[in-house]
Amino acid sequence: MESLSDALRGALKKIAHLGRIDEASIKEVVKDIQRALLRGDVNVKLVLAVTKNIEKRALSEKVPPGMNPREHVINILYDELVKVMGEGRSLSLKRQRIMLVGIYGQGKTTTSAKIAKYFQKKGLRVGLIQADTHRPGAYDQSKQLSELIGAPFWGDPEEKDSVKLVKRLLPRTEKEEVVIIDTSGRHRLGADLIEEMEAIVKIAKPDEKLLVVDSTMGQTAGEQAKAFHEAIGLTGVVLTKMDGSAKGGGALSSVAETGAQIVFVGSGEKVYDIEIFDSARFVSRLLGMGDLQTLLEKAREATDTGKAEETAKKIMSGKFTLRDMYDQMETVMKMGSLKKIMDLLPTKAVPTEMDTQKSQELLKKFKVIMDSMTENELDDPKIVKMQRIKRIAKGSGVREEDVKLLLRQYNASKKAIRGVMSNRRARKALMKQLSFEE
Repeated sequence: MESLSDALRGALKKIAHLGRIDEASIKEVVKDIQRALLRGDVNVKLVLAVTKNIEKRALSEKVPPGMNPREHVINILYDELVKVMGEGRSLSLKRQRIMLVGIYGQGKTTTSAKIAKYFQKKGLRVGLIQADTHRPGAYDQSKQLSELIGAPFWGDPEEKDSVKLVKRLLPRTEKEEVVIIDTSGRHRLGADLIEEMEAIVKIAKPDEKLLVVDSTMGQTAGEQAKAFHEAIGLTGVVLTKMDGSAKGGGALSSVAETGAQIVFVGSGEKVYDIEIFDSARFVSRLLGMGDLQTLLEKAREATDTGKAEETAKKIMSGKFTLRDMYDQMETVMKMGSLKKIMDLLPTKAVPTEMDTQKSQELLKKFKVIMDSMTENELDDPKIVKMQRIKRIAKGSGVREEDVKLLLRQYNASKKAIRGVMSNRRARKALMKQLSFEE
């Protein structure tokens, strides 16, 4: 959704640089917002309604205390976009059965593994049932994905009746806290698919009935959500391929219009490329305001709590080794690509795409270099002189200058940490954040 995001950020910049906020300037900005939303495939009627509300509020509402007129207009834009995208909802972390439905090619099977991974990270035991008896390869794909995430898996490639299959396999899942049922699709929602889904609902009694929709469908995603909702009463929608979709805005807004709440959005091919949909966070990122809450959650998921606390205590005592730097880099890389991490930061804090790509490559190179170091060198970088640099460079297949760059980066990081530790106020705030007593 980069094109929509870029266009909306352009409108924000225009607001921020306006000499004065008057009727003419607001109308001009509203036209920019209209163009941005239309480019993002949002329904024309909805675009007109939204921008009309923005214009009306910007011209009639009093500026709240503590805000200037420009900030007030930006806040109105934010509020109205959050309404367009719908509220969204999160799934409970209790014992439950989740049934995934949808037509062919929407990404149900991959999504079942992603949702399973999501619950695993929350500490729950998850099992997968592959009930798609129509699509060749569904069983093998589901088996492969379940092995990848380490989740129990049940299916039968010889069974042709998905209703009988679900009935037979459900008793085997009793030990699991969350059971995800991946059902058959069709090329369209017809009477046979509705009958099949209704029969599975009757047998499985799922707590959640989630429709999986490809966001590249744009506004037609809403039509699909409405049809499935009327057929079996959906409890939520998962939008896939949000990372590369120019029609993501259309899919989001059209699904929200049906009243079916969006639960997850998928943003890549990896099993961890899924997140709970929160319209406020989503719009914040869309406008370049960042999403630090999601960033913190990703960091917590990627961090070994015991190791993180040990590193933090060492830093507090003035010690910071290459080994600690290595652990930090591993955490960052577990959180996903730097590009996705940067997307969660406010625009002003984000480096260029080229810088991000170089940084990602540099992290990988530094990791390879440190893998070629001895235990003593990692714990005491001061001993890494020219002879050792030559050996490390040869062992890791890099230039000597790359090893020197790593050491310079380490020394710069250590110096920055000392700067924080020497500032009493900063030290106290950091200790409080890490729950240490001073």
